[in-house]
Amino acid sequence: MNSLVAMGTASAYLYSVVATFLPGLLPAGTVNVYYEAAAVIVTLASLGRYLEARAKGRTGQAIRMLAGLQSKVARVRRDGQVAEVALDHVHRADILEARPGERIAVDGKVVEGDSWVDESMITGEPLPVSKTVGDRVIGGTINQNGALAYQAIAVGRETMLSQIIRMVETAQAGKLPIQAVVDRVTLWFVPIVMGLAVLTFAVWMIWGPTPALGLALVNAVAVLIIACPCAMGLATPTSIMVGTGRAAELGVLFRNGEALQSLGDVQVVAFDKTGTLTAGRPLLTDLILTGP
Repeated sequence: MNSLVAMGTASAYLYSVVATFLPGLLPAGTVNVYYEAAAVIVTLASLGRYLEARAKGRTGQAIRMLAGLQSKVARVRRDGQVAEVALDHVHRADILEARPGERIAVDGKVVEGDSWVDESMITGEPLPVSKTVGDRVIGGTINQNGALAYQAIAVGRETMLSQIIRMVETAQAGKLPIQAVVDRVTLWFVPIVMGLAVLTFAVWMIWGPTPALGLALVNAVAVLIIACPCAMGLATPTSIMVGTGRAAELGVLFRNGEALQSLGDVQVVAFDKTGTLTAGRPLLTDLILTGP
């Protein structure tokens, strides 16, 4: 696509330069300039790149929001003392502590204490879940009113939150079935257009009126100028990134790109529980007073 855009705009510009400074080299009636066409094509291509970059930025922001749910440090028991260490230095089987209001650092199993943990970021359920010895806790969830000690069972890229982030990244980087069609079209589109330009030049040179060379050049350049596949090459990957990025901001995660494309034909969505439809926190909606 870039090759075709470059050839089309360069041809239009060079032809316009010849028409401006050496008009005698061109056949009568073909002395026209196409500066605006070259400028518009370059502007549209640049605008497409800019929108794609913005889409990537929004996509990255959604992933950073997910990554922001991870704790940066963890309170780890080592050598009889509790020390704050970077999350990268937490090892499996380490005993960690979570005070009220802190996030659970990594996936683990409670070994001491009992508390209530807000798991709405994972389950969508607005009410906290009771946790006691032997229960599983998930990294990124929020410990509420009690102190917990838990043993790390999944760290680094093994945690559930890391897997969710990786799943979103994979869905955004993957190709939809429709994009495979676009790739096949663009694979043949550029050489076909270049071949048509050469064929146009040859036809006008052989059967065109005099001066054949000038008319052949004009028509070959016209084929290159009008055959700019900017939308075809940019719209599909940009729409994928915008769709998955916006969905991640709203809390909707796509496991793969095929699901995003299939969603366009969905007419009914069934939910297995009402908790997935909540805002993740309880709100007071009505206050009804009764008599004494």
